[in-house]
Amino acid sequence: MANKIHPSVVIHESAKIAENVEIGAYTIIGENTIIEEGCKIGENANIQFAHIGKNTRISPFASIGGEPQDLGYKNEKTGVIIGENCWIREFSTINRASGEGSNTIIGNNCLLMAYTHVAHNCVLGDNVIMANAATLGGHCHVGFGVFLGGQSVFHQNLRIGDMAIVSGASAARLDIIPYCKAEGIPAIPMGTNAIGLRRKDVDKESRDALHKAIRLLKSDEYNTTQALELIEAEFKGNKYVDNLVEFVKSSKRGCSLKRHKTTFGQDEE
Repeated sequence: MANKIHPSVVIHESAKIAENVEIGAYTIIGENTIIEEGCKIGENANIQFAHIGKNTRISPFASIGGEPQDLGYKNEKTGVIIGENCWIREFSTINRASGEGSNTIIGNNCLLMAYTHVAHNCVLGDNVIMANAATLGGHCHVGFGVFLGGQSVFHQNLRIGDMAIVSGASAARLDIIPYCKAEGIPAIPMGTNAIGLRRKDVDKESRDALHKAIRLLKSDEYNTTQALELIEAEFKGNKYVDNLVEFVKSSKRGCSLKRHKTTFGQDEE
């Protein structure tokens, strides 16, 4: 099918646009941009240094591939890669990476609602949903099937594990473990993401094992090392629990697990 490109659209000579692409009025398709087949791009969007996968929708006023908000960036060649069947809503910003040859990466089937921000060098897995105004600092890694609530904010360099859900208006500076339901400032696990796990066809035995494992990690009776030893002894061989254990063990920033006396909203003794 032929493309439907409004005559006011500005397209850089280096850009490549496949067939069956729609681009609305006053949009700018900038340098080193590839738009794959079936994409629909709204009015007044700005896209540069980006590879947009098939059938992805980009709403009006979205900004993709702009310079990273990183004082160390020296105009090196970097970019943004967005997967297939994504939807980037109004006024969302996705910055290109910092560091020669690096990319900010969005997986397949992701939904970034209005005013979301994905900073430089972030990596999002498939099926991630960011609700309105959720914000990721640079170098964040977000796992498969994660849901980030509206106006939630995340410190640079942290990880959010597979199928976690974080409630709106939460904030995190440490890693969020997989499969949990987290909330607060700082965001801590309040239990398993039971609904999300069922929707992703995680079997009941594994859901029950994750529930017990997360309770052990949160327990005041054990430190993290002791809890991991108990979890491995009881549930070793379950792929979801194994993933949870490996995530905690490999954390560089540390995982947010328990409420502290200095948590927001509580007086320090």
